[in-house]
Amino acid sequence: MPSVQKELMKDASGALGDIGTLIPLGLGAIGVAGLAPIPVLLGFATFYIATGLYYRLPIPVQPMKAVTALLLTTQVSSQSLVATGVLIGAILLLLGSTGLVNWAARLIPRSVLSGLQLGLGLMLASMSMGLMATSLPLGVFTLAILVLTLKMLPNWPAALIGLFGSIAIGTVLGAPGLTLPVVDSVALSLPELPSIDDWQKAISMLVLPQLALTFTNAIVLTALVVEDYFGEQSHRVSPARLSVTTGLANLFMVPFGALPMCHGAGGVAAHYRFGARTGMAPILLGISLLMVAFIPGGLSVIATIPTAGLGALLLLAAFELALSKRLWTAKPSCWPVIAITALVTVWADPFFGLLAGLASETVRAAWVRGQEVA
Repeated sequence: MPSVQKELMKDASGALGDIGTLIPLGLGAIGVAGLAPIPVLLGFATFYIATGLYYRLPIPVQPMKAVTALLLTTQVSSQSLVATGVLIGAILLLLGSTGLVNWAARLIPRSVLSGLQLGLGLMLASMSMGLMATSLPLGVFTLAILVLTLKMLPNWPAALIGLFGSIAIGTVLGAPGLTLPVVDSVALSLPELPSIDDWQKAISMLVLPQLALTFTNAIVLTALVVEDYFGEQSHRVSPARLSVTTGLANLFMVPFGALPMCHGAGGVAAHYRFGARTGMAPILLGISLLMVAFIPGGLSVIATIPTAGLGALLLLAAFELALSKRLWTAKPSCWPVIAITALVTVWADPFFGLLAGLASETVRAAWVRGQEVA
């Protein structure tokens, strides 16, 4: 097989690496929260294609996790969702265009970033185990296929093989997939303008929790993980640019029915783990989502993917994110900082993990200075 075709197959496989996050959360918002399918899919498709063209690397697009979690568990109106997207988009656009986000990112010690990365990886692993538990035999089978393919056939598209194997065995076992709405087409329309109450709910319930998660995971850690994987090729993927692209996507697409979106360090690890090396991976996934949106019955095709199979994909991505190189090369004095940051991230959320990490790093640095003086 010519090298160009091999690279294309790897990018196609890598494009599927992050669907363990995209499908459960993105399509869960459609099936559970009742969002219109077509605008949500078009939002992800457009942002994915634009991201691939701009960064020319496998930078992911994901649902904003804090917003989506609240959307799935509480009553959030479409107007409050619009207000949330506009507010987050405007704030991120301001932080990125002024360069303030780069300044803020430089203030975070590497030990704290390692702890945040470990904590987020453990959170993803926990989520993946929940998905696999819906059909544990299928989840273990899919995981075995993925691991064996990656180890024994590294040039083969592991995610594609694992996905098709999961669908085939899942059909035999009757493994559950996602429950999605029957509607296949919804016209694009501009929602009602948010009221003052909608803006207030957006700020108190959605914007503040999500901004903390977005800053740590979708901006600072994403830029760091891309640098780890791609070295000099990552010069375009700065925290400021990630902030700007995320801001623009939310500011201009959420008002038309898209789900609030961001990038994500876990998505980078997932795409890379399954072979993606260029911007073609997000472009291919974006095109696939366009096809799902416009081909009759597209949503029902996605619903055939077993939830346990998605969990297996997500589990490998979680380990890829959590077990970073800097985790193994950290100084022994940094281990308590990493552990505290990771534990608080899992127990509370990344924002409190960041605060705990900064506090413990301050104590560590003072102790090290004291030892040097002594």
